[in-house]
Amino acid sequence: MAGKKKLPDLADLDRMLGLDIVRVTEAAAIAAARLRGRGDEQAADQAALAAMHAALAGLPFPGKVVVGEGDKGEAAHLFVGETIGHGKGMVFDIAADPLEGTTICAKNLPNSLSVIAVAGPDGLLHTPNIYMEKIAVGPGYPAGVVDLDAPARVNIAAVAKAKGVPAEEVTVCILDRPRHMRLIAEVRETGASIRLIGDGDVAGVIHTSDPEETGIDIYMGSGAAPAGVLAAAALRCTGGQMFGRLMVQNEDHLRLVKAAGIADPARIYAVEEMAKGEVLFAATGVTDGNFLSGVRFRGDRVRTHSILMSSATGTIRSIRSSHPDAAKGC
Repeated sequence: MAGKKKLPDLADLDRMLGLDIVRVTEAAAIAAARLRGRGDEQAADQAALAAMHAALAGLPFPGKVVVGEGDKGEAAHLFVGETIGHGKGMVFDIAADPLEGTTICAKNLPNSLSVIAVAGPDGLLHTPNIYMEKIAVGPGYPAGVVDLDAPARVNIAAVAKAKGVPAEEVTVCILDRPRHMRLIAEVRETGASIRLIGDGDVAGVIHTSDPEETGIDIYMGSGAAPAGVLAAAALRCTGGQMFGRLMVQNEDHLRLVKAAGIADPARIYAVEEMAKGEVLFAATGVTDGNFLSGVRFRGDRVRTHSILMSSATGTIRSIRSSHPDAAKGC
């Protein structure tokens, strides 16, 4: 007697649907890249959103958006709770940002990306759209090498010791924001170098995964909580460490936290709690960056550079693709 067909798990998805997921970020990146450097953040963001939503609708499995463009009523597409894709069976969690770094794209500056993460049901932390304190390092360090509650000098000293280098050879990535002035001063007092970024902290966290390539050892500071979940999904695939805590600053924030089903607003989440179980993560460069090239338009072809990561297999694939340019009728 034939048994029931096995429901695909994340390891199966890596083999069966990895390229389908990359196609989602490729579509969004190409759409955004047509508007990069034009100074119109909203137009680029909306173009990426429309392209990603259309590509997601074609995925051969159902997914529920847990990190997207906002709550239902705030966004027409990719709102939290939206079910997208088709097919029956397990509904996977989807976290997506069609255009990570809208300002970066509008100004044609480095490290604008299109990103997506897929996990099993309840695999991705549902957070309200408030800030999150974050600290992250890449793979190869002892467990707990960084501590979200420790001063910057302590974390830098711990990473320097683990690397076997002086603090002066450690580089910290921080969002260039007024709220980080004290943190920046504390880091500089240690002698460590700082890489200030204007936007795009998903890319900032991911950069810690390969310091030899990106030159970044630690990510510190605060940024959007949904972006923290996307970054955690990437680090789950690379073996990095990350800790995050929601910044509940007023009663409205507390209400949003409770609505998201979070009982302890002060809880510190490890990377494994923000992205549980097996995870797939994909990103495509919109503009040139430290680890991904931006979209290239060459005659009637479009070239993209993407990365596909799987926590189930530990595989990290760099994918360079050449597409016919649909805008030219090819």
